[in-house]
Amino acid sequence: MITVDEIASFLSATLPPVYQESYDNSGLLVGSLDFTLKNILVTLDVTEEVINEAFMNDCNLIVAHHPIIFKGIKSLTGKNYVEKTIIKAIKNDIAIYASHTNLDNLKNGVSFKMAEKLGLKNVKTLSPKKDTLKKLTVFVPVEHAEKLLSALHEAGAGNIGNYSECSFQTEGLGSFKPNDLANPTVGKSGKKELVKEQKIEVLLPIDKEKAVLKAMYKSHPYEEVAYFLQNLENYNQDIGSGIVGDLPQEMRTEYFFDKLKAIYKTKTLRHTKQVKDTVKRVAMCGGAGSFLLKDAIAQKADIYVSADFKYHEFFDAEDAIIIADIGHYESEQYTKELLLEIISNKFPNIAVLLSKVNTNPVFYT
Repeated sequence: MITVDEIASFLSATLPPVYQESYDNSGLLVGSLDFTLKNILVTLDVTEEVINEAFMNDCNLIVAHHPIIFKGIKSLTGKNYVEKTIIKAIKNDIAIYASHTNLDNLKNGVSFKMAEKLGLKNVKTLSPKKDTLKKLTVFVPVEHAEKLLSALHEAGAGNIGNYSECSFQTEGLGSFKPNDLANPTVGKSGKKELVKEQKIEVLLPIDKEKAVLKAMYKSHPYEEVAYFLQNLENYNQDIGSGIVGDLPQEMRTEYFFDKLKAIYKTKTLRHTKQVKDTVKRVAMCGGAGSFLLKDAIAQKADIYVSADFKYHEFFDAEDAIIIADIGHYESEQYTKELLLEIISNKFPNIAVLLSKVNTNPVFYT
């Protein structure tokens, strides 16, 4: 018997809410963690129609990209679509979990899925984030260093880009004097001790801090562990907004537009003038991505594919790049597939259904 709590805990560990933007509201929004899980429905948005679909398919958990509760709610009277949707979910004992900008900001997240559909190569984060890494420095007797280091790596420390088990180690003398209340592993109370120790330094992402510290305490032989954590301003290449990558082959711009429309299922797109006859390097961001235009230009992309550009923001291309606005829903529609893959890979025996409801509120005539 699996509960909603088990799914929510897995999603929080895999798509850590710590990486969501400050304005966001990811996590379990409606329902109880104690619900016994039936089936799961994944969707981009949650509407009354999606709640009906979940009920008809015996799904009592909806996992969405966009949070149905985004702003503060002071009453629940059904006066708008948000309140009506929440009321219907509560009446039918359907839980709602959202993973929004944390999924946007993760490597292999929303924008990476866009790139996968387009077949881009050499894909990397377009705008990596700062303040998402820490450095752990810990001192341990030399003979225990390898055991401790292995535990730290297993808990998620020491990964840098495409490299794992990274650390820096130096050997020296550690000194300490236990008092009468101490129960030292080495030495005796009231006597100063000198011990050959290894200084170990490793990087860790902020979402792994608790797990790494737990592993450190469990594997360290000392009663009191000497360590310190530092916040780093380094850019984390695994966390950030958008992507940039390359087409397998250079393509004429008009053909690339046709490819975009076919893959992202739209009959029209908004774009700046074709200042480049061909495109090779492509920048992308799911959803509203005008804030990354300068990053796309800095990465020497030929075209930037995103959504929700305002009129005056098209001028900011300044003939250095082509902007292609394919629409918000269109850019994020494959997020449902991404969520299904993430959940199904962990819970293969649970039915995870793709919502068939097209929640796009924008129509083209």
